[in-house]
Amino acid sequence: MGLGKRFRDITVATFNEMLENSEDPVRLIDKYLNSQAEQIRDSERLLQQCLSHASGLRQQYMTAAQLMERREQQALMALKAGEDEVARIALQEKLQQEERSVQYKMLYDQSKLGIVELESQLQQFKADYEEIASKRSYYIARLESLRLQQRMNERLRGMGGGIGAEQPRMFDRLEERVSDMESAARALREVRSHGREVLQAVGTAASQALDQEMAKLKVKLQEEGWMRS
Repeated sequence: MGLGKRFRDITVATFNEMLENSEDPVRLIDKYLNSQAEQIRDSERLLQQCLSHASGLRQQYMTAAQLMERREQQALMALKAGEDEVARIALQEKLQQEERSVQYKMLYDQSKLGIVELESQLQQFKADYEEIASKRSYYIARLESLRLQQRMNERLRGMGGGIGAEQPRMFDRLEERVSDMESAARALREVRSHGREVLQAVGTAASQALDQEMAKLKVKLQEEGWMRS
């Protein structure tokens, strides 16, 4: 594991711990995102500068390599013409350009390594930014859920002291009213039933009295000779 990645892992772990313990996680996330966005912008500017510098180094070593080849060809031509001194001068400059090309090539190769590392770091910054941005969305949703739950709790508490509290008493009163109505109905049925019994008793007594009177009249008529026994 590279030092950069290990440092990044430690940083993210520390941030996650701070996030869980924070009373205002969204504010902490926004602060981190602003800082991370600034690092990304700085890294992108630095990357552009490194790319431009590397391009200049590449141009330097390639130009030196081209001059080196040209001076070598000039030295060959001078030798063919019997111009040894001219050939020597051309070869001397060829050696200078070769050294120059090697030096700039080394600088260019080093700059490429730095660019690769910087690009990797920039990608990591962006990945971290996206990861924390997703946490922001999660915590906003989590806080919204908490806010809505609190509103529901307040609503339920409000209902608990209002209509909800009156419902048991309301049903008690309704139960009492229905019971009273049932009692009245039972009493009316009892009165009616008793009345029918009274009427039946009265009817029976009247019938017996009538029968007795009928019997008395028949006896009287027999005594007077109006009826045969």
